[in-house]
Amino acid sequence: MVRTFQLRVSLKEETIEGILTKKAAKHVGADEKDIVVKVLRKSIDARKPRIYINYKLQVYINEKPSEIPEYVFDYKDVSKAKEVHIIGFGPAGMWAALRCLELGFKPIVLERGKNVKDRRRDLKAINQEHIVGEDSNYCFGEGGAGTYSDGKLYTRSIKRGDVRRIFESLVHHGATEQILIDAHPHIGTNKLPKIVQNIREAILNHGGEIHFDTRVVDFTLQNNKIKAIQLQNGTEMAVNRVILATGHSARDIYYLLHKKEIALEAKSFAMGVRVEHPQHIIDSIQYHCSGSRNELLPAASYSLVEQVRNRGVYSFCMCPGGFIVPAATAPGEVVVNGMSPSKRNNLYANSGIVVEINADEDLRKYEKHGVLKGLEFQKDLERLAFTAGGRSQAAPAQRMTDFVEGKLSADLNATSYQPGLKSVPMHSLLPKLIGSRLRGGFAAFGEKMRGYYTAEANIVGVESRTSSPVNIPRKENLEHPEIQGLFPCGEGGGYAGGIVSAAMDGERCAEAAIAGL
Repeated sequence: MVRTFQLRVSLKEETIEGILTKKAAKHVGADEKDIVVKVLRKSIDARKPRIYINYKLQVYINEKPSEIPEYVFDYKDVSKAKEVHIIGFGPAGMWAALRCLELGFKPIVLERGKNVKDRRRDLKAINQEHIVGEDSNYCFGEGGAGTYSDGKLYTRSIKRGDVRRIFESLVHHGATEQILIDAHPHIGTNKLPKIVQNIREAILNHGGEIHFDTRVVDFTLQNNKIKAIQLQNGTEMAVNRVILATGHSARDIYYLLHKKEIALEAKSFAMGVRVEHPQHIIDSIQYHCSGSRNELLPAASYSLVEQVRNRGVYSFCMCPGGFIVPAATAPGEVVVNGMSPSKRNNLYANSGIVVEINADEDLRKYEKHGVLKGLEFQKDLERLAFTAGGRSQAAPAQRMTDFVEGKLSADLNATSYQPGLKSVPMHSLLPKLIGSRLRGGFAAFGEKMRGYYTAEANIVGVESRTSSPVNIPRKENLEHPEIQGLFPCGEGGGYAGGIVSAAMDGERCAEAAIAGL
């Protein structure tokens, strides 16, 4: 017999060896020796001062769990198979390539950036020397933005595909099985590169191709069908099916499509700042503690949302125990993002706090740019941040309370942001549609989380790459409505918002591209 049910365990009980088996046996009325306990889900309930750990268990009574895996990843030798070209090797491109292997087609991946090992030199250059590589940075390169900016796996995209399948695939390529259990799974920037490398090796070992330092600069179209792609080095590659998985920061692709009069659409998005607190402040709020948090508890996170004058103000990509990182993709701009190592043991907590930008109502001054108006608005704010920060990768910043009160900070709090901060009047720097709503949002968040609104927090600008401001349309079969053989995919197309949703969309696009080949 198999029983599935919920149990909750106090922090004190959690320290007792075999506590889940003891409590499960009592729950089902069986001897401990006659049951096998499998944890399906684990979450923390810290809503009240007494904290519990909630478990969803599957208990086998007088029988053993099946040893047959639910998911089998059967990669075929595709060295001589029909080809599918994939532009971009972030999560969407990676899982599109893996799905091609399963379905017996040869993925040929073209990635403008470098492999994970070589990317590290360019990340060091942007952090220490303020040099931004346009093809290799925190956004571009093997694994995409997720590889070196956190690796959170939380997604709301449960209707877009099989979330569990993506998690199982990550485990298959080296991730810990804990991601199958945790309510908010996280891999960590220190562990993701090895997993990404394992995925690369799986693709190559089964006959696929991956070309790094290979930027696509043009498409050859004939009778509204994509026939070839041109590379920056002058090479032309004949193609039949192209999955466009270039991510939300590959602006040159949007410009290329627009120049060729391939349909694009302006899309609503969000922009704001990154807020950094000492981690102990967030711990004390969330865990109701005055000193250090219990050693069984992870660094606390938060999720906040407020409506301010008909626009959402909300937390985005919250990184407990993490770092703020420079995410610019071109010289002359400052962009910030966040990341956390697997242990989430840094002294600071940071999160994007962003304001919804309605593409139809909020960008009237940018109408001359047509469907690219949101992109141009992004660029202007990033250039403004670069100038305000001192024309380097130092980021403009202000104490949170000073920002809300409208006064320049005499000094700033210590930060995890390696290129450094410069005290700037962010309240006058940010456009009114963002800055005024952020001030209202911070005040409201301070009411929801007592202690959140504090002079010990910095706001750091700008958090501008939450999602693409451009949508590349596609039909029900996921093909572009005008260009046969072109399949917009993932965050760059406007169809995903993180690692898992992008991976699921990559699989779907692979299946769609292969249909009819």
